[in-house]
Amino acid sequence: MKAIVDRDACISCGLCVSLCPEVFELDDESISVVIQDPVALENEDCAKESEDSCPTSAILCEE
Repeated sequence: MKAIVDRDACISCGLCVSLCPEVFELDDESISVVIQDPVALENEDCAKESEDSCPTSAILCEE
């Protein structure tokens, strides 16, 4: 699975990092970035939870 962050939509809330720190982190501009590509099988559930929970729908997970 691949996770993608729309940098223009990200509001730096950090929810994705809290839910799935193995896949997401905030960069120097406090924008979420994907740090695991492809997403490891054991992290797919938390990546999808981050996608579902993102308040601005800035995260997309695709197979």
